[in-house]
Amino acid sequence: MSDKKTALVISAHSADFVWRAGGAIAKHAKLGYDVTVVCLSYGERGESAKLWKQEGMTLDKVKTERRKEAENAASALGVHDIQFFDMGDYPLEFTREYKDKMVDVIRAVQPKFMFSHSKWDPYNTDHMNTTQFALETRMMAQAWGHNPGEKVLGAPQLYLFEPHQTEQMNWKPNIFLDISDVWDKKWAAIQCMQGQEHLWHFYENVAQNRGNHFRRNSGGQAGGKAATHAEGFEAIFPRTVDELD
Repeated sequence: MSDKKTALVISAHSADFVWRAGGAIAKHAKLGYDVTVVCLSYGERGESAKLWKQEGMTLDKVKTERRKEAENAASALGVHDIQFFDMGDYPLEFTREYKDKMVDVIRAVQPKFMFSHSKWDPYNTDHMNTTQFALETRMMAQAWGHNPGEKVLGAPQLYLFEPHQTEQMNWKPNIFLDISDVWDKKWAAIQCMQGQEHLWHFYENVAQNRGNHFRRNSGGQAGGKAATHAEGFEAIFPRTVDELD
């Protein structure tokens, strides 16, 4: 059995992995993980307003620009492999063909853990439907009867990354990850997303606020770790431990 450390991010649109898990990606790439990112769409219709305001813009041009941005951001974060399913957006279309394709990726990567969106997002159903897609394909990848003979998936944790408006999403973080040492990489990746420049400082502020939460939950003024930036995640499945800390 391979002892290669791997992780998988399933991102609804081409920028989501940057805003919401860029620090985790850079952190684990630095730790020696091969991190694979799958972008289900480019966000070409619903998340590229800045580009659509340019004269002569077309759907193909928007897709090309958003892909370049995502590839540049992935490079800045140290992503091992980035894939684009081009499923369209607003809404995403989750056909069986794409589910099977996702299972193929999951089984090939054999991730130690996975990331996707919050389970509820009334502002953007692409996000919450992506997480349902992640849960379904994770389940399929564990099924011995799906393409018998292939290596089945174990039980990787699924971490839900932070949505845009947490108080509306029923998202409750139970893990804070210190990304202080890789914040420069995440900030460089954020700045690659030229099509959504209006979100740059919003997510800078989110990282700083989560850094505050990390400090408080690690001991606060009684000896907490001096994190400047962090990311929050909600774990879906029980964690198995030999000792509580």
